[in-house]
Amino acid sequence: MDLTNLRPVAEKLFADVRELSFDGVGVTRQSYGRGESAAADYLKGFAESEGLVVEADRAANLVFRKPGVAADAPVVWTGSHIDSVPQGGNYDGLAGVVAGLLCLVARQREGDRIGKLPLEVLALRGEESAWFGKAYMGSGALFGKVSAADLELKQRSTGETMAECMRKAGADVEAIRQQQQLFDKARVKAYLELHIEQGPVMVARQLPLAVVSGIRGNVRHNSIVCHGDAQHSGVVPRWLRHDSMFAVADLIMRIDEHWRVLLERGTDLVVTTGIVGTDPAEHSISRIPGNVRFSFEARSKSEDTLDAFYHLMRAECEAIERERGVRFEFDRRLRSTPATMNERMCNILSSACKDLGTSFDLIPSGAGHDASIFANAGIPSGMLFVRNQNGSHNPQEAMEIDDFMLGAQALSDAIDRLE
Repeated sequence: MDLTNLRPVAEKLFADVRELSFDGVGVTRQSYGRGESAAADYLKGFAESEGLVVEADRAANLVFRKPGVAADAPVVWTGSHIDSVPQGGNYDGLAGVVAGLLCLVARQREGDRIGKLPLEVLALRGEESAWFGKAYMGSGALFGKVSAADLELKQRSTGETMAECMRKAGADVEAIRQQQQLFDKARVKAYLELHIEQGPVMVARQLPLAVVSGIRGNVRHNSIVCHGDAQHSGVVPRWLRHDSMFAVADLIMRIDEHWRVLLERGTDLVVTTGIVGTDPAEHSISRIPGNVRFSFEARSKSEDTLDAFYHLMRAECEAIERERGVRFEFDRRLRSTPATMNERMCNILSSACKDLGTSFDLIPSGAGHDASIFANAGIPSGMLFVRNQNGSHNPQEAMEIDDFMLGAQALSDAIDRLE
């Protein structure tokens, strides 16, 4: 099914959603908040104008389908998320939803081919961890993976709980709290997700498209506090100090050295401390910091690696506590399991790319995606990456529309091969 004539539709969808969520720097589509809801309402209106049926599921995700598809019919799902990080880029997540809608609009206008599984498109809510400190809220809720403790996490800007925000968006919060499965998993025969690559590999290798082999999992703490002793900087010698900033710096350097050694051994691992700060209300050039708050995240394709490195980090914290007379206080540990994409889905996506005559390769994803939730729940899942300049989670995302249309066509062709 040729999607070429739908290029102007794609350009308009990207432009209109960007305008709805532009914040003066980039786009801001808060998970279960204003920007995400504005995007959802717009996409719903567009789909209905094309004669499609749109409904919200019990996690407030949108589901798009052709009229006449039975509620218990076996289907193929495709889609992605519609939220963004603060001041983010326009294509992260949205590209997968728009690609799915193009596939569905083409089938609505031209008719499905006989014998093929019906297609449903998902616009998933709450994939980004930036807002509540937890990722995969919309997709995770479908599988009963959002806990009562998760629902009490606070929104970074408003202080509202996740439960309050989900309820405002129309989600069945009590069912989510009880960790009920919110849909009939048996009817979903495959899940395919198109997404921009969020790193530099495809640009460097001049690959318009790539098939994703697997997705790294992660272990993280949103907030760790190192408690020391606040004193005058000029009067306390080193041997009597309990300096929380030097303790945190010591920890970061130690885990960086462990990371370096593991990389030399061929271990798949990335480690990040993205937030570090003293309390602005009390910090001063002449004050030894009493408390330093920081984040910790490790990602790997191996669950064993995540476990081992996490315990190594905690052991270093204990050693630094003894050596420097400080104390580390940890908030709740959050965990996302690594995922391997289904071999058959990878082969189908690869064949679709090959038949289009485009350069592509099989690569892993360092970033997390909703597809990992589906894959780990036993639904055959696959991912297609589209080349994207300037990385992601920033306003400079620069996916080329030619690459996107090529990816949407490959996705459509892959869907046609599923029976």
